[in-house]
Formats: sequence, C-alpha cells, structure tokens
Amino acid sequence: MTFEPQALTTEPSPPPEDGGAGRPRATRLLRLVAGRVQAARYSGLLLCAALIVFFSLQLPETFPTRATVTGIAGDQSVTLVLALGLLVTLAIGQFDLSAAQNLGMCAMICSVLMVRHQVSPGVAVLVTLLIGLLVGLLNAVFVAVIGIDSLIATLGMSSVLLAVTEQVSNYQFVGPVPSGFQDFANHEILGLPSVALYAVVLGVLAWYVLEHTPVGRRAFAVGANPDASRLAGVRTVRYIAGSFVVTSLFAAVGGVLVTAKIGNVAPTLGPAYLLPSFAACFLGTTQLKPGRFNVGGTVIALLLLAIGVKGLQLRGGQLWVTDLFNGVALLAAVSAAVLSGRLRPRLRRRKQAPRAEAARAH
Repeated sequence: MTFEPQALTTEPSPPPEDGGAGRPRATRLLRLVAGRVQAARYSGLLLCAALIVFFSLQLPETFPTRATVTGIAGDQSVTLVLALGLLVTLAIGQFDLSAAQNLGMCAMICSVLMVRHQVSPGVAVLVTLLIGLLVGLLNAVFVAVIGIDSLIATLGMSSVLLAVTEQVSNYQFVGPVPSGFQDFANHEILGLPSVALYAVVLGVLAWYVLEHTPVGRRAFAVGANPDASRLAGVRTVRYIAGSFVVTSLFAAVGGVLVTAKIGNVAPTLGPAYLLPSFAACFLGTTQLKPGRFNVGGTVIALLLLAIGVKGLQLRGGQLWVTDLFNGVALLAAVSAAVLSGRLRPRLRRRKQAPRAEAARAH
C-alpha cells in the first residue's frame, strides 16, 4: 500500500476584513497580560536599578559609596546563606521555622566554645556544624518519620533551641572571639568582605544542585506532588528528611559565619534572620522562574530588600523600618505568587484555544 503525499498549498489565507481587529478583545488583553507577566520575571533587577538611582539622588554623599556596597554585601551574606538553606525545604514543600534560631544557637555555641572553654577555632567550628546537623536530624524524625506537620514540628523545635541558647549564654553577650577567627569573615577580597564570597560559593553550589542535578529535579517533583513522586519511584521520605538536614547545615554554617563577622554574639541573634530569609525566598518566586523557588530569584529579591532597607536607614528611618519593609515585601510576594498561580492556567488555556480550533478546522 502506497501513500501519495498531499500537495502543500502556498496561497496565503485572506486577511480579516477588519485588519485583525475582529480578534476577541479578551484574547488580546490576556496575551498582553501574559507578555507583561513574562517581563515581570526581571522586574526585580529594574527595581534595584530604580532604587539605586533614587537613593543616589536623594543621598549623594552617603548612598553611592564603597562603604554602602561593602556594608550591604557583608550584612546580607548571612541572610543569603540561611535563605539558601530554606530554599531546600521550601522546594520540597516543607517549612523550617527553626532555621533562624538554629543559626543563633550555633553562633552562641561556637562563641562559647572559643571564649569560655578556649577551644581552638577549627574544633569549635566542627562541633558547631555537628550540632546543627543533629538539629536537622531531629526535625527529619519528627516530620518525615513520625509525620508531624513541618510548621508545628519546627516551631516547637525553635522554642527548644531558644531555651538551649539562653541556658548556654546565661542571657549574656559572649565574646569577643579570637581576632584570627574574625579575619576569616572580615578579610577583604576584591574589595568585598570574604563572608560575601563564601555566600556566593554556597549560592552557586545550591543553584547547581537544585537546577542541574537529578536530586534537585526530584526534590521539586516531591514538592509539587509527593504522592505522584512516590508512585513514580522517588523515595519521598528520604528527600523530605534530607531537606531538613541540609537546611540545618546551612543554618549552622550561617551561625559560624556570623560569629566570625561580629565577634560578639547575643542570645537573641537568631530570630532577626527569620523574616528577611523567608521574604527573600517568597519574593524570589516572582523572579526569573515565576511560581518556583529558585536561587537566582532569591538573590535578586534579597538584593532588592537590602537596597531598600539601606536607603531608608540612611535617610534617617527608625529601626522598625527594617521589619516593616521586610514584612510588606513578604506579604506582597506571597500575594503576587498566589495571583500569578491563578492567572497562568487561564493564560495557557487562552493561548492553546486558537491552536485547538485550527486543528479541528483542518
């Protein structure tokens, strides 16, 4: 049996009599919105540029300076490290509310070991990382093995870690740590504090694992639909447990870095990092890859928050400005993510409808 190829017609179809104006207005409007949604994934970079120009004009003697750049890089490095850890649990569909207090506890333990017990910095760092990993294992047992909701389990763990921090510190500042250890985070490389470069290295590592390895793809699959992932052969319990261990490890690293950076550790250090880190993660879902937690978007979001807060502080804003700015940013980011999630399926259906009609016509 032979088939004769059909002749392809080259005659152009006649244009609409109204020059295309007959296209449904709703379809044109939705396509316009879709184009703007696509452009919005880079809006964070544009807002960063706009804020830099605005504050540079408003504060020409204090904002556009090397000290401001160095301050932002150093101040936000620890927040970035914690946010990278939170990305892992968020990508897998879980929350770790104990991460910030874990960071504070690890910072306190690291400082106490060096200041009160004269432990060498290397041993103190190793012990601190092991304790951070232990916290992650406990969270993994409560959530992945016992089955407690991650919000409840990690909220309870946060209170436990706060009690440990208070007991270890006796409600007092601990420090200063040895000057050689402080140089580990404050030594400048290429004009930036070394702690910023450590954060960049960890960011590149997290980006590669989450975006370019099978482990990262399976983690996102578990976060999107754990039941389907389990039926497809993914060991969801292992991935959920591992995410809490990784998040705790990043928190412990952040505790070590902040100890070296500031030298004196307060028992209330940890909770201050919780809101900015979550705000950066959720605001990052509106950038580069809308609707998905991603490292690049988180970095852009954190930079945007840092520039805004720094500018407001230099303009004479009170201390509460930082909390207000981060809280508003978190609410705005979550609202944008929810609304975008509702809009994308409609845009997709509208975009596919003409193709389906054309297929039926042929």
